[in-house]
Amino acid sequence: MTAETADREAGAPDAPPPDRRREQRGWYFYDFACSVYSTSVLTVFLGPYLTSVAKAAADADGFVHPLGVPVRAGSVFAYSVSLSIVLAVLVMPLAGATADRTGRKKPLLAAAAYVGAGATAGMFFLDGDRYLLGAFLLIVANASLAVSMVLYNAYLPQIAEPEERDAVSSRGWAFGYTSGALVLVLNLVLYIGHESFGLSESAAVRICLASAGLWWGAFTVVPLRRLRDRRVEPGGEGAVGSGWRQLMSTLRDMRRHPLTLSFLLAYLVYNDGVQTVISQASIYGSEELGLDQTTLITAVLLVQVLAVVGALAMGRLARSYGAKRTILGSLAVWTLILAAGYFLPAGAPGWFFALAGAIGLVLGGSQALSRSLFSHLVPRGKEAEYFSAYEMSDRGLSWLGPLVFGLAYQLTGSYRDAIISLVAFFALGFVLLARVPVRRAVAAAGNPVPERI
Repeated sequence: MTAETADREAGAPDAPPPDRRREQRGWYFYDFACSVYSTSVLTVFLGPYLTSVAKAAADADGFVHPLGVPVRAGSVFAYSVSLSIVLAVLVMPLAGATADRTGRKKPLLAAAAYVGAGATAGMFFLDGDRYLLGAFLLIVANASLAVSMVLYNAYLPQIAEPEERDAVSSRGWAFGYTSGALVLVLNLVLYIGHESFGLSESAAVRICLASAGLWWGAFTVVPLRRLRDRRVEPGGEGAVGSGWRQLMSTLRDMRRHPLTLSFLLAYLVYNDGVQTVISQASIYGSEELGLDQTTLITAVLLVQVLAVVGALAMGRLARSYGAKRTILGSLAVWTLILAAGYFLPAGAPGWFFALAGAIGLVLGGSQALSRSLFSHLVPRGKEAEYFSAYEMSDRGLSWLGPLVFGLAYQLTGSYRDAIISLVAFFALGFVLLARVPVRRAVAAAGNPVPERI
């Protein structure tokens, strides 16, 4: 038996190890490319900036009226995030079905990435009272990112053997947080010194937003050059128009793997909390705690640096204690973080930095290990389908948290009430994940069970 045949029978990709390593290195760079959007745009600049633009368009009572519907200006960003995810839900099943039926992930990844990068670059034109333009570009960019991540994540089972997926996934997140930190340093220099560059504060923010789109587009070239499409078996109906039928088929297939479905439910719940904290943290810091933009940028930069350390450290913990136990520990920490955040005093950047440091240490690891753990629960040959469902849990169904956050502020006018409501997502997610027997789930999916998981 050749080494290649042995790898194939063990569930490893069909590429020889040197080619697989090359693909892995290329795969890391999509995290490196798109994470700048998540960090600079979604987490730092766009929330406070779009809120200020919406306030400029608001009436005397602080409401804007898109399509005649009264909406608090402070809720526009959260509602836009929710709408972007609803749009992603409509597109992701088609992307996953097309990828699995044609085996051509790369063209689809390229299309999603460059639509998102283009919308992000277009945020340079967001000024004055153009809150509807900002909401539209946010919806397009965020939905495009979600679709691209379906295709990106679906490569993981193909480029990494079961025993190395925790490490490969964690390195991908580490690459992403490294790029986020690097670009945030540049953003901080531009924002603080905008007057010396002859720029207004608004112009500096718009340049930071647009540069994230240029970065996203430029570094997407690396994975597109190194990743390769796999052959698929001939036959089956065409993918065009079959996305939702494929999703229904995937969900029916998952009923034969109820433990995989149980993990997805747990992940849907706790990840909703994670995604909402990421997207709404800058709003909480600026509007509720009264912190300036420089403080917020510095805090998120701290998150990026510590997230690299945290992702790699939690990858090591997973090798000793298993991915499931390590994720459960991170969810307990997330719950404590939100409880502490509720009591943070306004105008106290030191305490905000401490909270940001704690978030950084658990953020990357909890997401990376969730991705690698799920990869063990996917039947072979159905990677893009199942990761489409996973991505709908990762981003596609993470509309509830921002919606709850926005409604809490809409009804109470307090961001503290909004932030504490998110504790329920982590507590319930912890209980649901704790009940999933992951070793049995891996075996039931027909995959080799790692020594520790």
